[in-house]
Amino acid sequence: MPEQPLVSVIMNCFNGEKYLREALDSVLAQTYSNWELIFWDNQSTDKSADIFLSYDDARLFYFYAPQHTNLGKARNLAIENTKGQWISFLDVDDLWLPEKLERQLSLFDTNSKLGMVFCDAIRFNTDGDQNRAFKLLPPKKGKVFGDLLMGNFIYTLAIVYKKEILDMLPFVFDDNFTMMTDYELVLRVVYLYEVDYVDYPLVKWRMHQDSESNKKSFLIPQESQI
Repeated sequence: MPEQPLVSVIMNCFNGEKYLREALDSVLAQTYSNWELIFWDNQSTDKSADIFLSYDDARLFYFYAPQHTNLGKARNLAIENTKGQWISFLDVDDLWLPEKLERQLSLFDTNSKLGMVFCDAIRFNTDGDQNRAFKLLPPKKGKVFGDLLMGNFIYTLAIVYKKEILDMLPFVFDDNFTMMTDYELVLRVVYLYEVDYVDYPLVKWRMHQDSESNKKSFLIPQESQI
């Protein structure tokens, strides 16, 4: 079997101890094994660092931010430390399902024009309520810039980016923005490249009062009940 290309997983953290272990375990459970996890600690004051450093796995890399920054800047700094051919993001309060990387990366072999691949997602809350993003109607794929201008339907934790494409951009995340940096990056990528989609939920997006996801959820259309 040929060697699997390296995937760089970016996990940015600021005081994320509550759900951090679940997020880390979901990466460790991936069926695709050749990944590195870049953990960017944005000067947390809780037990996030202790939790992360309690894991004994050579694929896990800890970085402590020299100063606290907004999320866009923190992600850019984390990306500078990656070595992979592919980039994916997971926040400390969200989860991946085990086949996420394996199923998404297989699609890149089918189309050399792809810049990114995303997947269906399950959105859930602390009450146990769940709904699936695209149960009733699969999203557009291919050239989707015009569709995305009407509203964002791609979850950041559901994306795998081709790293060489991010390297060609003048910047990855625009750190002048305090919100919508994810959406703005997606728009620049899909303007130039095609996208593909795995029609199966491979990620779980946790909604809670203090999450960044909850603050920007107006960008994502309402999901269908599972």
